[in-house]
This record gives sequence, structure tokens and C-alpha cells, in this order.
Amino acid sequence: MGNKDHSSSSSSSSSLSAQSQMQIEKNRVDTVLHLLRKPSPLTLKQEKFCNEACIGRFLKAKGDNVKKTAKQLRATLTWRENLGIDHLIADEFSGEIADGMAYVAGHDDRSRPVVIFRIKQDYLKFRSQKQFIRLLVFTLEVAIQTMAKSVEELIVLFDASFFRSASGFMNILVAALKTIGEHYPGRLHKAFVIDPPSLFPYLWKGVKAFIELSSFTTMVSSLDFDDFPDFNHFTPYPRAASLQFNPSSVTSKGAKVGSCSSSRFSFTVAHHFDSLKPWYLTLTDKPSFKVGPASTPVLGPALISPVNARSYSFASPTARNMNTLRKNFFPSTPLPQKTQVMDHSGVNHPRTPKPSFLHSPALFFKKECHLSKTEKCRESFIPFLRFYRRPYDEMIYRSKMKPPLGGLISIVSPQIRRRHISVSQRY
Repeated sequence: MGNKDHSSSSSSSSSLSAQSQMQIEKNRVDTVLHLLRKPSPLTLKQEKFCNEACIGRFLKAKGDNVKKTAKQLRATLTWRENLGIDHLIADEFSGEIADGMAYVAGHDDRSRPVVIFRIKQDYLKFRSQKQFIRLLVFTLEVAIQTMAKSVEELIVLFDASFFRSASGFMNILVAALKTIGEHYPGRLHKAFVIDPPSLFPYLWKGVKAFIELSSFTTMVSSLDFDDFPDFNHFTPYPRAASLQFNPSSVTSKGAKVGSCSSSRFSFTVAHHFDSLKPWYLTLTDKPSFKVGPASTPVLGPALISPVNARSYSFASPTARNMNTLRKNFFPSTPLPQKTQVMDHSGVNHPRTPKPSFLHSPALFFKKECHLSKTEKCRESFIPFLRFYRRPYDEMIYRSKMKPPLGGLISIVSPQIRRRHISVSQRY
């Protein structure tokens, strides 16, 4: 009986503490709203933006300091009004959306949206910094619209492979992280910088101390994930799947040495390498939607040569397997036979002492599961590798946009359909 009474009293005390904590958080939110409304009343859109969840994220970012939270929220409301975020539509970024410079690639296993930025190096030559910030904010707003009610965070992938200038990419990255940290606090779960320029890590060491979200940012290299062929999910994307190499499309009767085929063309190397026309290019009439995931053909060592190995250049980069080529690209040269046989039994090797606890105690307490920092970064990026490798589809991205972000098409098209029905009913 004493144990039951003790458990019931502990559960009731925990529920009371939880209720008191919720009441304290609610009082803080009400205090922030009172400070925001003190100079001037908020508009309807500002009231909608400053909901309880939004103020809670700002409070968490400012360490539950009510005055700092109200000041930061007031600055964010002014920034949103000056930038014209309520009037952003997709028609303003038609070129960027068509090129796939910034888009929502999908959602991870925890329903968090994954945003990818593939900004080119010459983008800021033709666009201003403010236009880039507008593109960044538009993409973030689209990602926030696709979130479920229980989701508050997102993942951002910065593809820096288009940059050769480390300082140029640094300007874009710092502007993006500062904007997210100041005006979207609590939204970023993880940011990955993929294939940055060679000098970027040295610049990043000197800058990251002044960036609030530097602890959430990780640098990875796409070359470390060449041994992950399981993430080539191209079957839902027929336009990208039609460009992949498919060895099953080559018939056994007409197959030649070094043949390569896809759904759009067939490239074949002739039997005689000294012929006038050493290769043939023919079109195939196979529909693109029947092309499945690519698999690498297995060629013997006698069929690999520098002439027919170039047929791999027509395949997709994810469909190539360079490890097979590296093994059998050059013919193996037989080594000369040994003339003398040495007897290794008579050789006295130096004795290596066994590790002792007194010599190195760390060897006995070292855990095999302990990963280095590079391996941890690599492991954390694996769940998002499929989004990075997935081909961009403009129609799928536009389908995620809700009015008014979707532009005039998403607003006018329902009215056009209703008007068409009413006109057809007259006759």
C-alpha cells in the first residue's frame, strides 16, 4: 500500500509540474505579444505569423528572454514587410525554378522537408543579393507550407560543385545561414555543404565563429558515396530514367564488342579496331517509361580496351562503376619467374612485444564503435543522399506550392475550370 501511495503521489506531482511549466510558457508568450502590440497594433497577417509556436521558437532561440524575443520578433516583422514576403509568387523566379536552383526535393523519414540549393557561380553577377534572399525565402516558405503540424524543422543541402571561387560560395552560404538564424529560428535541423571549393574549409574555420548556425553545418564530399548504388531511384522519373544505361536492351544476337545502349540510342564498337568506322550509332524505338534502374555490365578482361571503354561515357554518372574499369583497364603483364627460392624459416625477425596495460591503458578501453568526426558527418548524410541524387522535376516541385506562392496558375486555373463547366451547361 505504501508503494502504491508513493507512485500515485509521484505521478500527481509530475503532472502538476508539467502543468505549471506549460502555464509559465503561456505567460511568456502572452508577455511577448503584449510587448509587440505596445507601440502599435499588429495587422491580421502579423497576428497570424506571431502564433504560439512561432513565439515559442523565438523564445527558445533567445534563452526564454522575453525582451530579447520581442525585439527580435519586431525586427523580423519589419524585415518581412520590407522584403514583401506576403507578395512572393513563383512567377518571379520562373528561370530559377526551371533550372532547379532552389527547390524542395521531398521529405525524409521524419516528414521533414529537404531543401536543395544548386546556385551557380555566375548567379550573383546577374542578380543582386536581395534577389537571392527573396529566392531563399520563397523556397523556405514553400518548404514550411509542406510541413505537417507536428513538424517544425527542415534540412538544407547546399550543392557547391558549381563554384570554383571559395569566397563567392562563402558569400551565399553566410547570407543564407544568417537569414535562417535571425528570421527562421528553430527551423534548421541540419545543413550540408556538398563538394565545396578546395579553399573553402580554410575560410570556413575563420568565419564559423561568427555564425550562429555553424554548429548545424557539415561539409561532405560526394566522392565518398560512390559505393552506394542503392540510392539510384530513377523509376518514378521517366525523363531521367531514359538517359540511363540499360544492358538488358541489348539483344544477344546483335551484341558486339563494347556495345552500349539506352532507350534513345545504341552505341556499338566494331570487331576490327583498325576499320575506317570503328563505331556505330543507331536510334532505338524503346519507350522511355519502360526503362528501369541501371546496372553495370560485366565485361571480361579480354573485351576491355581503351577503344571500347569510351562507350561508358554515354551512360549516366550513377550508372558507371569505375571500380570495374580500374581493375581490368590495362592488360596484366606477367611477372618474371623467380630464380632463387629463399628459405624464410632461418630468418630471425625482431620480436614485437605484446601490448601491456602499463604501456598503453587506452588500448584496453578503446571502443570499436567510436567513429571519427569525418565518419560521423558521412553517416549523418546517408539518409539524405537519395534526395541529392534524385533528378529534379519542375512539375513535382510546383505541385508542392500552395496559393498564393504557386503563382497565377494556381489561383486562376480553378476559376477557369468552373467557368468552362458553366458555359458547357448552356448548350
